[in-house]
Amino acid sequence: MSAVPTTPDIVILKPAKGWLSIDLKELWRYRELIFFLTWRDIKVRYKQAALGITWAVIQPVLTAVVTTFVFSRGLNVQTGDIPYPLFMLSAYLPWHLFQNSLTRSSGSLVQNANLLTKIYFPRVIIPLASVMAAMVDFLISLLILVVVMVAYKVPVTLHIFWIIPFTFLAILSALAVGLWFSALNVRYRDVQQMVPFIAQIWLYMTPVLYPITITSPVWKFVYNLNPMVGVVTGFRWALFGKTPPDATIFVSVGAVLLLFVTGLFFFRRMEKTFADVV
Repeated sequence: MSAVPTTPDIVILKPAKGWLSIDLKELWRYRELIFFLTWRDIKVRYKQAALGITWAVIQPVLTAVVTTFVFSRGLNVQTGDIPYPLFMLSAYLPWHLFQNSLTRSSGSLVQNANLLTKIYFPRVIIPLASVMAAMVDFLISLLILVVVMVAYKVPVTLHIFWIIPFTFLAILSALAVGLWFSALNVRYRDVQQMVPFIAQIWLYMTPVLYPITITSPVWKFVYNLNPMVGVVTGFRWALFGKTPPDATIFVSVGAVLLLFVTGLFFFRRMEKTFADVV
């Protein structure tokens, strides 16, 4: 009895119509590509680096030393009963995750131009993989924070598990902004030059190096439109168990969701022209 040859599945690719959302089922089918691109980004980052992944330790440590000297000793910034190195690191780690993810995702489409012009796959995979690759540095940096907390004898409470959703919020924030910038960068290469400058300004607009002292409800609402304000506030509460975030944190969460949804629609709209323009 001879085997009956099977007919291979035929997939018909059609351009997206209108402002469509991302197809999650399609992303799941390409999960292996997401893993491959993430792993490739990690290897490329540390390839031929003399110190390799040790940079993930050196950068936050040196930043903590310098900022402690300038802001705590020089400018006498008061952080209550939380030592300034801990105060700064608790916010710097999620901020660094956001900054790393944003920088990588913003230029990811242009850097992968050869893939865009040769084969089909959901284009959103490229900035997504760039954001996921930044998680490696973040997880290593968390170990530094644990060591510093032990050195200062800071007790750990059950609030620490809130780090997980606030980390996800930081990743979602970076991906939301990264979708906008990566799509714009395909057409306007100035965007990639602007991202480091924007990130630097954004840092000073976020309470990473200083505590929040705003008391006016109106200005507090405006301040929390910065999505990273909610992330930083939540991280400090999760680690130190002090004053919990008030209702204005939902303003930051809402800003993240709005950026993410509009970023997805904008990315999808621009996706049609990526292969032609890049």
